[in-house]
Amino acid sequence: MIVTNMSAALAAGTPGYRRLTWAMLFAGFATFSTLYAVQPLLPLLAKDYRLSAEAASLAVSMATGPLAVGILVAGAVSDRLGRRGLMVAAMMVAALLTLAAVMVPGWYGLLALRFLAGLALAGVPAVAMAYVAEEVDAASVGSAMGLYIAGSALGGMGGRLVASLVAAFANWRWALAAVGLAGLVMAEAFRRLAPRSRRFVASDADWLALPRGAAILFRDPGLRLLYLESFLLMGVFVTIYNYAGFHLLAPPYGLGQAAVGAVFLLYILGSISSSLFGGLAGRMGRRRIFWIPIALLIGGVALTAAAPLWMVIAGIAVVTVGFFGAHSIASAWVGRRGGAARGQAAAWYLFFYYMGSSVLGSAGGIAWTHGGWHGVVAFCIALSLSALIVGFLLFRIRPLVATAQRRSAWLPTSD
Repeated sequence: MIVTNMSAALAAGTPGYRRLTWAMLFAGFATFSTLYAVQPLLPLLAKDYRLSAEAASLAVSMATGPLAVGILVAGAVSDRLGRRGLMVAAMMVAALLTLAAVMVPGWYGLLALRFLAGLALAGVPAVAMAYVAEEVDAASVGSAMGLYIAGSALGGMGGRLVASLVAAFANWRWALAAVGLAGLVMAEAFRRLAPRSRRFVASDADWLALPRGAAILFRDPGLRLLYLESFLLMGVFVTIYNYAGFHLLAPPYGLGQAAVGAVFLLYILGSISSSLFGGLAGRMGRRRIFWIPIALLIGGVALTAAAPLWMVIAGIAVVTVGFFGAHSIASAWVGRRGGAARGQAAAWYLFFYYMGSSVLGSAGGIAWTHGGWHGVVAFCIALSLSALIVGFLLFRIRPLVATAQRRSAWLPTSD
């Protein structure tokens, strides 16, 4: 290990801490606005390039897939090269690639730039937690990460909303340009505000530590099920939002692009749901309540099959509540079962999470092409029921028990 400079950790209330928390808010916003801004634009891309719905959905999948793979590598790279610089480069490059996508003439050029942007963005979620944990004292880490998560939620919602509003008055190219410029401004704000790493310790660990650690983690049946759960849950959530625009723009609803974009304001319910179910899980136990948000997810998907517009919107709202509630429980559960390897355990959770977005999100387009919205609903119900079965299997997994071997190795004393 090579120590660069071990200074005092930043504490809440200090100027350095305030700068860092604002920087993390901007980082979360920039990352997820850039990643998902194309989602409400899928119908416009399909029309402009004469694509099917599943082909248009590649504009999302070609970014989330590389992001999933990149997350596994970016953390190890940052262990050697540093955190802050990698995050700045990731956001700057992704914003510039988004601006370049505005000018590229063909569909495949756009997909190539989305692929590179997703790969670049992996440098933020893979590194953010480690950067905060190193620079902030233990008592203040939670609030700093809370602002990053809040920025992520706001970015996911804001990027989609801004893109929809701009596209309603101009076109999708102007919409992407607005998101790219906003991402560039946010990246520069992060660069100016984020304190330089003072407590980073460069790692000299063998590169084979990553596959060795994965082999140990995947021996735990609980983690295997949680990874499958993240794949299924994210697949449902992204599929609903990917094709809701196609559904609501078409007859009998015929909504405008701005109105469809306003549907993404339902993301606010996700923040409330995450907090609510996270608290319930802490008091009642994850095993006992995990099935509840998944049941809500199933009910919400079914509700969107109804004809009245208000019921479709209500169904999407319930899907949002159910997904974020289940995700908050599952991600915390992974951290608990991961023990001393919780960072790598979380990286694998995010890998399956974004692969669910990429693979199942695009597969849902096949359901749309062959069965319309009811095909999408049937596809998502099948995924949701599978997630519920996995949830009951998790209930049957015995909690990890305290042993001398686990205390000294990778696994925690309980979950």
